[in-house]
Amino acid sequence: MKHRLIFKTSLGDEVFYLKDTILINFNHKSNGISSSELNGGVRDDYQSVFNQHLSQEKIDYLENGNLYEYLINECSAFGIDPEYSTGLVTLAKMNNVSIVTKTFRNVEVTVISTAGVRTNASRAGDDSSYWQENGEYHFGTINIILLINACLNEKTLTEAFMTATEAKTVALNNLRIPSQYSNGYATGTGTDGICIFSNVDSKNLLTNAGKHSKLGELIGNAVIESVTKAIGKQVWITKKSQSNVLVRLNRYSLDINEFYDNLDCDKDYFIRCLQKEMKKQDNVAVTSSVLNLIDEVNDGLINKNDALTLANKLIKENCNSYPIKELLQYWINYFIR
Repeated sequence: MKHRLIFKTSLGDEVFYLKDTILINFNHKSNGISSSELNGGVRDDYQSVFNQHLSQEKIDYLENGNLYEYLINECSAFGIDPEYSTGLVTLAKMNNVSIVTKTFRNVEVTVISTAGVRTNASRAGDDSSYWQENGEYHFGTINIILLINACLNEKTLTEAFMTATEAKTVALNNLRIPSQYSNGYATGTGTDGICIFSNVDSKNLLTNAGKHSKLGELIGNAVIESVTKAIGKQVWITKKSQSNVLVRLNRYSLDINEFYDNLDCDKDYFIRCLQKEMKKQDNVAVTSSVLNLIDEVNDGLINKNDALTLANKLIKENCNSYPIKELLQYWINYFIR
């Protein structure tokens, strides 16, 4: 199997692209923390890590197989030792990988991520499950591999894991990605994976990876940037695509056919007008404000009657678009009244 080198860290860690896999071989003694089925947990003897796209053929195999054994077999196919390797799997394509490096003085943090959030995005606390149809699985996964050139002990690796997880959530919230299982914003997907590694040979021992530390800042910024780019590559969700009234309203989804059935005007005309108005910034801003009021009511932070009064006032004073007004009024009447 041909390995194509696509990136190399300052330590000489080599990142290879295979047909459906990103493979990283360490050029030094590495410890790390992994959420993988293969050698997961905290270890001090990692030599390789990989992230693999699951084809339908491989998914079919896994339906009757064991993920642990599958990962071991893949290690053999890559020519790496399964005793000292760990790996993640996903439906995201490896050609949509995003690699971001952040540095400060002599500290370097590299994040290698893939992200599919179209069908499996969820919020912590949601009821979550895989979606299977006609023998095919449909789900997304955010996989993050993080390489640090300094030395971290077990406690600091755990802190780094926490910081990276929070940063992943920031990336999703910055894009306003909705959960597919509730009306809230997604904090990840139901099948995310993270692997973080440090350089045991380094004399630069870092003892804190929390948000107040410089290392935590580097981890946070690198993960946010990498995951944001990976989402854009894999599912074409960007800040521009999210600046849309219909996209925002979809988080609190209703039966749009019922809405159209109750319209007093021509539907074709309404849709043509809506298409012209739905991406205008003032309309997106009003929509976002109304949805925020609905959120506040659901979270028990604002009284429903006060929210209803304010939402109606927002529409009356700040929205000059007929189709947007009609849509927002429909959402308000359903979720606040």
